[in-house]
Amino acid sequence: MKGIPFQLQHCDFWLHPFFCDCRTLHQQKTETMNLTNNTILVTGGTGGFGFEFASKLIALGNTVIITGRNAQKLQEVKQKLPQVHTIQSDVSKAEDIINLYEKVKKEFPNLNILINNAGEMRKISLHHQHELTDITREIEINLMGPIRMVQQFLPHLKTKTNAAILNVTSGIALMAFPISPIYSASKSGLRSYTQALRVQLKNTNINVFELVAPGSSTPLNDKFKNEDGFSASALMAPEKIVDAAIKGMQRNKDEIYPGIAKLMRILSRIAPKFLISQSGKMGASFMYGKEQH
Repeated sequence: MKGIPFQLQHCDFWLHPFFCDCRTLHQQKTETMNLTNNTILVTGGTGGFGFEFASKLIALGNTVIITGRNAQKLQEVKQKLPQVHTIQSDVSKAEDIINLYEKVKKEFPNLNILINNAGEMRKISLHHQHELTDITREIEINLMGPIRMVQQFLPHLKTKTNAAILNVTSGIALMAFPISPIYSASKSGLRSYTQALRVQLKNTNINVFELVAPGSSTPLNDKFKNEDGFSASALMAPEKIVDAAIKGMQRNKDEIYPGIAKLMRILSRIAPKFLISQSGKMGASFMYGKEQH
């Protein structure tokens, strides 16, 4: 069956005749999202975006619970943010998510917003040997983690009148980042899942947001500082990214593109080969097997 060209104001599609009116894919809600007096769970809350979300959302008058794998780091955040609630939990472990849900449901029954922020990013040369149980670690944390969190908490969120899920993806979800191939795959997968989730929940009271975060000056990117092609000046401050995310949620913007992520979105459509050629320059000597790191 041949596709037919179909043009919208914001995008071009090749649609099969049996597709429904795809304008609904870009329909924005007109209501505003209230980000005061909520109970919010943030995964990966001990640093980077997670810490910024916790700090800023507490300042807006919300009850905030953060999770993390490292008990010491959780305690350090508690010292900096006495109002935050901490729970040690690993999103890559299904049993931890089940236990987390039971604890949160019991101690914080008003939970109405879930922010899936926990993530890991590694530089990986596929020329090198990797344990099969380790090579997919980013998939387990960055993709399987949010999917399992949503699946576990969804029935509870459906009972709330003002509920939301925010999944933190990346500008890399719009293109490949060859030096971090598994991370790239995980974020692309999470973006696709988030879009599907939004469609399936369109008749519920749950808003589904995606933060398409550009490169940021967080510990996640420290490992790339010595790689050829790295530019610290291109990184955006995490507090600015989180500010944009909060404003986007308040305005009910389904997809939030801070900073250079807006340009990446455009280039991914009109010049995808250019994007991959540029991203392939980062850590070229490492990727092509000329150096052992």
